[in-house]
Amino acid sequence: MADADALRAKMKASGDHVRTLKSQGAPKEQVEAEVAKLQEAKKELAEATGEPLGEEKGKKGRMALKTAKGTRDWAPSDMALREHIFSTLTRVFKKHGGSTIDTPVFELKEILAGKYGEDSKLIYDLQDQGGELCSLRYDLTVPFARFLAMNPIHYANIKRYHIAKVYRRDQPVMTKGRMREFYQCDFDIAGHYDPMVPDAEILCIVCEALGELEIGEFTVKINHRKILDGIFAVCGVPTEKTRTISSAVDKLDKLPWAEVRKEMTEEKGLDHEVADRIGKYVMLKGGPELLDRLKKTELANNAMAKQGMDDMELLFTYLDIYGISDKMSFDLSLARGLDYYTGIIYEAVTHASAPPGFTTVPSVPSTEAQPSDHHSGPSAPSSKSKKPKKDAEGEEEVDEATVGVGSIAAGGRYDELVGMFMSAAAGAGGSSKKAAGIPCVGISVGVERVFSLLNQKAKADEESRWGRSKETDVFIVAVAEGLLAERMKLAKELWDAGIKAEFMHKAKPKFRAQFETIEKERVPFAVLLGPDEVKQGVVKIKAQKGKEEGKEDEGEIVERVCLVSWLKERL
Repeated sequence: MADADALRAKMKASGDHVRTLKSQGAPKEQVEAEVAKLQEAKKELAEATGEPLGEEKGKKGRMALKTAKGTRDWAPSDMALREHIFSTLTRVFKKHGGSTIDTPVFELKEILAGKYGEDSKLIYDLQDQGGELCSLRYDLTVPFARFLAMNPIHYANIKRYHIAKVYRRDQPVMTKGRMREFYQCDFDIAGHYDPMVPDAEILCIVCEALGELEIGEFTVKINHRKILDGIFAVCGVPTEKTRTISSAVDKLDKLPWAEVRKEMTEEKGLDHEVADRIGKYVMLKGGPELLDRLKKTELANNAMAKQGMDDMELLFTYLDIYGISDKMSFDLSLARGLDYYTGIIYEAVTHASAPPGFTTVPSVPSTEAQPSDHHSGPSAPSSKSKKPKKDAEGEEEVDEATVGVGSIAAGGRYDELVGMFMSAAAGAGGSSKKAAGIPCVGISVGVERVFSLLNQKAKADEESRWGRSKETDVFIVAVAEGLLAERMKLAKELWDAGIKAEFMHKAKPKFRAQFETIEKERVPFAVLLGPDEVKQGVVKIKAQKGKEEGKEDEGEIVERVCLVSWLKERL
């Protein structure tokens, strides 16, 4: 045993040394040399004791019980809040005429390929099963477009919503709602309509939904892909670099301009003068007055940008009609990295959306677009440069303290995606004419990010109903004798009346244990039932008070025949 203890001490010392070297940012070769020594110590210990090699195996024959990286289990109290989010969004979607669909959780790989720009690397590919190469769906938009392309006659015009899980092989930040498996709640309007009418309703829907969820102050940043592409054109961005430069601009909500400019020039090969010209535009934000200002610039001579500005002018008119203009911020830095957007784009943000200490997220839109020095920009949180840590899979870990929640809803217009699928399906043997397709515009609400924000609020509010794991309104308490049959009869009466009720499933439950359950589950009413109450045809009802009030409800005697009406009045 002495030898084994010495080996364990040697292994611990070696492991501590490796961690110290990593924290100090030691050269890779030095760290690898020490890791090799650590592995050798583990091997010696395994040979000396018979213990399995590798910490991940744990004790011999035991399974590591954990969820896969980027996923989590949801407890009953979590699900109560999540179901509230789902039901609220569904109610808003149905109010606007939405009907729902469902699609497979995985799609043919070629359906998803080439639709997500630089984020395509985050798609989960599956093993070949019977000759079909498939991938888990990355979002709900591309599957919807594929659905429309397969049913262009029956669903040439549709308002559709879809609430389902999607999958992305992203680096997770669990506390901020960035996960590898998560829900999206989409609402899309597909069909040929007059310009910007569906777009304005989509923005109305997202404002209603976030308002009813009581998310707090939020801003919807809006832009137009044609205006952005026009900016790139007049600034001199080569056509083949448009999407990759657009992706860099989209990072201005979490990086200062200096770093975005560096990515454009050093990583993506853009001319420095072109980057500086872009900077004069993309730092601007405001409202309709910014649109007036843009019309007096060189953008007015670009046909694509002019079309985008005409759309935005019409959109602002409709937003005024819906009374939501005060929630909008015309933000030229918004680009949205996905390749399929063709027109208006938008995302809803809160102060929690940006990284801590980063001040690019406006609580309300600015009333006047001020000129920006293209070399300046918002400052990122100050921190010393550190080498990123790596997890057990060898992937870089994300420091959760430096990451914001991100946008809580986002979307835009994608007029060509359905036609792209229809043309691809026609193939070389089909018509040479490009398929007309079906124009679409939509919004996606990120449930995990909304949950993250609402859960924080619920924890800070002791009176919040979201601390409850169930919606039980009444708990039937046995006094003295068990009275199991009487409790069962009373529960059935309440259930038949549509009242959520429970009782303890024991013949003679302890009085204290029943009230502990009531307190834990925060049940609003306790209905006490004892031998005297049964004889007299009455019950005693106690409204449960918060502990901070320090008051004990003496209870109210109510006739059994009046119990249902008494409860319904108060529930």
